[in-house]
Amino acid sequence: MNVVTNNNIKSTIALAALHNVIDPEIGLNVVDLGLIYQIDFDEPDRKISTTMTLTTQFCPMGESIVDGVTHAMQQTFPDDTIQVDLTFDPPWSYDLISEDGRKFLNR
Repeated sequence: MNVVTNNNIKSTIALAALHNVIDPEIGLNVVDLGLIYQIDFDEPDRKISTTMTLTTQFCPMGESIVDGVTHAMQQTFPDDTIQVDLTFDPPWSYDLISEDGRKFLNR
């Protein structure tokens, strides 16, 4: 799990909040699943951009997961504008799952 960021302290806070966003089909949070690729903080404009992926482009719960990420970020940073961008480049793979995630999934 290597999340690219321009603010390590705020990113740590954001990732802690995102641990509460669960992929309902898998039962694991989006951080340990490796779905979060990048979190950028634009301090002057008070904007936070999060780039993430889903386990598949056709994930039936994709909209719900993205909404969960947006909501968690907005609750954590209420004075900022939150933007969540979905990407499939690079595509998600099991290699992105954290060690804790692998233990949870018994892998």
